[in-house]
Amino acid sequence: MTDLPFKLGDRSIVIVKDVPVLQCPDCHAYLLRDPVMANIERLLESANRSTELAIFRYAA
Repeated sequence: MTDLPFKLGDRSIVIVKDVPVLQCPDCHAYLLRDPVMANIERLLESANRSTELAIFRYAA
């Protein structure tokens, strides 16, 4: 689980908390499964782009 920031346009940032990720124990790179990314995309579409900073909690 991790928190991930996403920049929407020039002035808006969305942080999604508690995102389930797969992480490499050696290099610490992470991977999002397709269903997880689809849920994040839905969250980002619902974000108000005029808000400077928004925080969402990931829910499967």
